[in-house]
Amino acid sequence: MTSTRELLDWTTQHRDEMLSDLARYVAIETPSTDKDSLKDGLSWLESWLPQRIGEPASVREVDGGPHGDIRVYDYPGAGGSPVLLLCHYDTVWDKGTLRDWPFRVDGDRATGPGVFDMKSGLVQAVWALRALAAAGLPRPPIRLLLNGDEETGSPASRPVIEAAAADTRATLVFEASANGAIKTARKGVGIYRVIARGIEAHAGLDPTKGASAIDELARVVLALHGLTDLDAGTTVNVGVISGGTRRNVTAGTAHGDIDIRVSSAAEMARVDAALAALTPHDPRVTIEVEGEWNRPVMARTESTRRLFRLAKELATEIGVDLDECSVGGASDGNFVAALGIPVLDGFGAVGDGAHARHEHISVQGMVERTALAAAVLHALAGA
Repeated sequence: MTSTRELLDWTTQHRDEMLSDLARYVAIETPSTDKDSLKDGLSWLESWLPQRIGEPASVREVDGGPHGDIRVYDYPGAGGSPVLLLCHYDTVWDKGTLRDWPFRVDGDRATGPGVFDMKSGLVQAVWALRALAAAGLPRPPIRLLLNGDEETGSPASRPVIEAAAADTRATLVFEASANGAIKTARKGVGIYRVIARGIEAHAGLDPTKGASAIDELARVVLALHGLTDLDAGTTVNVGVISGGTRRNVTAGTAHGDIDIRVSSAAEMARVDAALAALTPHDPRVTIEVEGEWNRPVMARTESTRRLFRLAKELATEIGVDLDECSVGGASDGNFVAALGIPVLDGFGAVGDGAHARHEHISVQGMVERTALAAAVLHALAGA
C-alpha cells in the first residue's frame, strides 16, 4: 500500500509542473465583479481539468447571472457517497493588477494576485486527484464545485453548493489555511444596513421643526456596538455611515452598514432580537433594518473532529504537525456545515496575505498539502 510519504515523494517530483499550472492560472485575472474575466478564467479551467484528471462522469452548468458561473463535476470513485471539494475561482483583485504584480517564485515563496486566496488551493485539489491516479490508489467518488462569486458572499452559488452537498459524506474546502492550521469552525456572518428617516429643516432658522436622522443613527450605532460580546464570540461593527445633505440642514436620511459575526445560533438569535427591537429616540424618525445572515455558523461538530483527527494522523507521516483553529471569517464551508456534514476548511495554501499586496504561498507547503489531501481522500475511500 502506498504511504503518505510516497505520495509526498510523487508531489515533490511534480513540483515544477504544479508551479507551472499555478503560474498559468494566476495569469488569468478573475475579479469577482468582472463577468467577462470570470468567463475567461472558467474557460481555462474547463480545458485544464480534463488534461489533469480526465473527463468527469457528469457536469452541471449553472449560470451565475451577473456573477461568475458555477460548475459541478462528478468523478467516479470507490463506492459510497461522494466527497465534495469546494473551490472558488474569483479573486478580490481588479483587472490590470497583474501589470505591476505578476506571478513570481523566489525560493520557497510564490506571489501574485489570488495565489493565496485561493488559486493555489484549486491547483492542489486537482493535483491531489492526479497523485492518487498515478499511484493507482482508490478514492471515493469526487464532486468538485467551482464558483465565481465567493468573495461577494456567494449569492448565486449558495443554493447550488447546498444541493451539491446534500448527499455527500464530507467536504474539503481548499481555501487558504490559517498559518498552516485547518479551520474546523467559522463564525456566522450577518450583513445589514440600518436606515433612519427624519425630517429636514433649516438647522439655524427652524431647529425644532427638523428631526435629525443622523442623531438617531448615532444612537443606533452605540446600541449596536454595545451588542458585541467577545467572550461569546460576537462582534458587531458599523463600518460605514452616510447621511444628510448640508451642514446647515437637519438630516432627513442617514444609514449605516453593519458587519456582524457570531459563533453560535443562540448569539444569532440574540442579535436578531436586538435588531428587531431598535426604536427611535425621536418618534418623528423611523428606523428600518435591511439585510440578512449571509452565512450560517460553521460549528465544530464531533464528525468534523473525527475528520480532522484523520488528517492530523496522516500529516504526521510526512512530518507535518497539523493544527486546527476557529476563525472569524466565513467561507462556502459554512453552508455545508449547516447541513450537518463534516467540513475541513483551509485545506489550501500555506502562506499569508489574503486580500493584501503581500499575498504569498509556501511552495513546499503546496507540495505537502497536495500529498496530504490525496492521503485523506484515499483514506475516505475505505471509510
